[in-house]
Amino acid sequence: MDSDTRQNRIVEFARTRGRVEVASLADELDVASETIRRDLKVLAGRRLLKRVHGGAVPLETAAFESGVEYRSQVDLAQKHRIAAEAAKLMHGAETVYLDEGFTPRLIAERLAEQELTVVTASLLAAEALAHSSTVTVLLLGGRMRGRTLATVDHWATDMLRGLVIDVAFLGTNGISLEHGLTTPDPAVAAVKNTAVQVARRPILVAAQSKFGESSFCRFAQVRDFESIVTGAELSAAEARRYEELGPVVIRA
Repeated sequence: MDSDTRQNRIVEFARTRGRVEVASLADELDVASETIRRDLKVLAGRRLLKRVHGGAVPLETAAFESGVEYRSQVDLAQKHRIAAEAAKLMHGAETVYLDEGFTPRLIAERLAEQELTVVTASLLAAEALAHSSTVTVLLLGGRMRGRTLATVDHWATDMLRGLVIDVAFLGTNGISLEHGLTTPDPAVAAVKNTAVQVARRPILVAAQSKFGESSFCRFAQVRDFESIVTGAELSAAEARRYEELGPVVIRA
């Protein structure tokens, strides 16, 4: 097996499994561990994988985006802390937008007993609020993406443009000082961008692993957000770099 074929298989394994380990790859592909480490270094340089202790995880690109099942398993404790802190930022809001993704779903669970109107493209968030007697849920129409269980396209953006929303909780696939907030799919980017525009107070909720990463489609700049809620795993020094662009960074 040549190096290109082996590296393609490593990327395929990472995207299927969510994570690959050096030792198991060496056994599976019948090569030395050092060969796998070199392959991972090459793939990280191509921004297809991200090195982690003992192995690698896939990076999201225009051709690959992680699904709901994977997102519900990674950084889980951090996401619960982020959701709890984000829910404290309502400050009397009566209308809320909840983005697609697992962290907004966790926020939804914490809003279920408040008197609110929640607008969302996410079936996960809508399901979390389905039995609330105090929350009115407006589910955006459109094409449902099976990977994220959320709606996109003009049906969703047209409905959003007719609204003025007090607080919007948005996620991102990547946030960087250079490229702002990005996501792999143009249709998703359009919905996110519209939500940022119609919200009085856009708030970003993002795990530390999203910082310094970028994807295909920019939907907002860092300065567009009132606050960024992330995990304490983000260093204080890095948080200050983002605060210099405008938002308050809360490390939960």
